[in-house]
Amino acid sequence: MSAMEVQRFSKTLGLLVVLHSAAIAKDDDGWLMKAPTEVRAIEGYPVVLPCSFTHPHHTHPSSMHVVWTLGHGRAATVLFRCTSLNNSQQCQSKINQDHRYRLEGNHRNHDISLRINSVTLKDSDRYYCRVELTGHPHTSFENTLGTRLRVEAAPRILSLSAEGSETSGFKAVCHVQGSPLPDVQWIAPDGVLEADTSFLLSQEATGQYRTSSQLLDVKPGGQYICAASNSLGKDQATLYVLPPSPERSTAKSSFSLLVLLLALALGTKLLLALGVGAWVIKRRFSSSVDNH
Repeated sequence: MSAMEVQRFSKTLGLLVVLHSAAIAKDDDGWLMKAPTEVRAIEGYPVVLPCSFTHPHHTHPSSMHVVWTLGHGRAATVLFRCTSLNNSQQCQSKINQDHRYRLEGNHRNHDISLRINSVTLKDSDRYYCRVELTGHPHTSFENTLGTRLRVEAAPRILSLSAEGSETSGFKAVCHVQGSPLPDVQWIAPDGVLEADTSFLLSQEATGQYRTSSQLLDVKPGGQYICAASNSLGKDQATLYVLPPSPERSTAKSSFSLLVLLLALALGTKLLLALGVGAWVIKRRFSSSVDNH
C-alpha cells in the first residue's frame, strides 16, 4: 500500500484504535460476550470500543436495551443507553444523551460497539458493555472484565510562572499535561540545567497525565525554558524574569537616604538638647555655690 493510500485510508477511517488481546466472557446459560481488554486512541480523534455478543435464545428478541457504563456493578455510571423495540433497526437513545457517544455497531447483528467522538485525556477509563433482552429469562449479560481506554496526547504546557520575591528568592514552576506522562527539562541560555535543580512536585493519581516541575534559584534578568516531551511530540515555553526596575532602585535609594538624613537630624537635635540641658544644670549648680 502506497503512502498516499495509507493517508487516504486513515482520513476515511478517522479512527485510531489499537486492540490488545480480546477477552471473551461467557456463562453456563449460553451467553457469550467478546470485547478487547484495551483500546488506545489519540486526543481529539474518535475511537470505537468494540463489543459483540451471542445469546442462548432460539428466537430473535424483538426488544433489547444496550448499555455502556464506567465502572462495574452498583457503583457503575451509565454513559450510554439506547432501546430497540418491536424488531426496530434503530436503537433509540434519550434526548439528553451526550452526543459524543453513539452506537457504532448493528445491535440486530449482535454488535453493540460504542463510538466516542473527540476523546480527551479525561476519557481514559475502563468501560463495560451490557445487553438486556426483554421477554426472556436470564435477560441480561455484561462484560465484567471491561475494556480499558487509554487516550494518548502530545505534551502541552499549561502554565509557566515565577514565584517568590527579591528577599526570599525566586523559583520557576511549570505545569505540563500529556500522555504518556511527559519528561520535563529546564534549559538556560548556557545549556541544560542539572537534573537536581528541578524535581517532580505532583502527579495526578487519576489518568496520570499531568505533572509539575519547579526550578530553584531563578535569577532576575535570567531566561529559562521549560521543555516537555513524550513519544507523541514536544512543547516548550520561555520564562523571562524581569530585573528590578531603575525607578524602584532609585526610589529605594532615595528612601534609604531620606531615612539616614532624618536619623542624622534627630541625632543632632538630641545632642543639642543634651548639651543645652548640661549647660543649664551647670549654670544652676554654679549659682548655688556662689550664693553660699
